[in-house]
Amino acid sequence: MHVEFLGTGGYHPNERRHTACILLPELGVMFDAGTSVFRVPARLQTSELSIFLSHAHLDHIAGLTFLLPLVLDGRLDRCRVYGRPETLHAVRTHLFAEAVFPVEPEFEYVELPEQVAVSREGVLRHCPLKHPGASRGFRIDWPDRSLAYITDTVADGSYREFVRGVDLLIHECYFPDSQASFAVQTGHSHTTPVAELARDAGVGRMVLVHIDPLDDSDDPLDLPKARAIFPNTELAEDGLILEL
Repeated sequence: MHVEFLGTGGYHPNERRHTACILLPELGVMFDAGTSVFRVPARLQTSELSIFLSHAHLDHIAGLTFLLPLVLDGRLDRCRVYGRPETLHAVRTHLFAEAVFPVEPEFEYVELPEQVAVSREGVLRHCPLKHPGASRGFRIDWPDRSLAYITDTVADGSYREFVRGVDLLIHECYFPDSQASFAVQTGHSHTTPVAELARDAGVGRMVLVHIDPLDDSDDPLDLPKARAIFPNTELAEDGLILEL
């Protein structure tokens, strides 16, 4: 089972990273739908797609509009978009407002139930995250592996038990520690608390995403500092593929 990091930046795309989208191509499961969704058609291996939206900020939903050709030409038989009621309302009312995008794709909009069954005996659950406008974190457990996707939140430990013991933790880290005050102001994470959370939750490995697009350097987050706390930490770039 592969995990493909199609969009690993936040806010707006830059030359190195588009905005949020994580794809499990063999299962037809996708987390968020940022500007990187244009990469989905070449990678998706199923005729059905389940999209789980963390929240309705533009860098996480804009790419829903890019899926229209897949629906119109029949490459997608079914596309379900899961989210909180307010998230789905924002998508349908604003993103697909006629004046903004005149042809609404035939998606199935589904309010997030407590659990969702996904392919290969997987069970998806979700938890609340602290972020302006609110956000959700996701976790999928299979009989022999697990992953969690935590984006757009302050790494305050409130969801530590939710991610405890996952094999792969995909976690946002927008700022380095030198910009911790901005993290607090904007409801995002910075390096040290994220690494401490991964360590304290006993996860297997962690990949950092949702990086500040204003810094496209090789190490915008001080990766050695993170690894000193939690050694199995990796910084994602668009195109990263992991075996889970």
